[in-house]
Amino acid sequence: MSVIIRDDGFHDDDYSGSGVLDIAQDLLPHALPRQFDGIDLIRVAFPSSADGRGFSLARHLRALGYKGRLRAKGHVIADQYTMARRCGFDEIEITDDLARRQPADQWAFRADWRDHDYRARLKG
Repeated sequence: MSVIIRDDGFHDDDYSGSGVLDIAQDLLPHALPRQFDGIDLIRVAFPSSADGRGFSLARHLRALGYKGRLRAKGHVIADQYTMARRCGFDEIEITDDLARRQPADQWAFRADWRDHDYRARLKG
């Protein structure tokens, strides 16, 4: 099983659509799709928390106009949640084992990601 993480905490996977696209972390940006018809969820693989290529892919997907759900799937740790959200991910999917090692409060601590970036400090 897996746990879905959003700004408001841990969730069960509630996706019930049929338009899923899985993207490997090593896909080059020029190979990303340019059309998103029928795709309402894109999952980008994170086989290791040390591999940040998925963050770049998320940014490219948003720049290409993808407006659906964008999910980081795999070994993303709580410390990376802010980066994931700022890159364009809507949610993170982790294993139950990782969720036990990094419980909801560790993720919730980073859920106010909008308020603590340099742009927010400049406006304040």
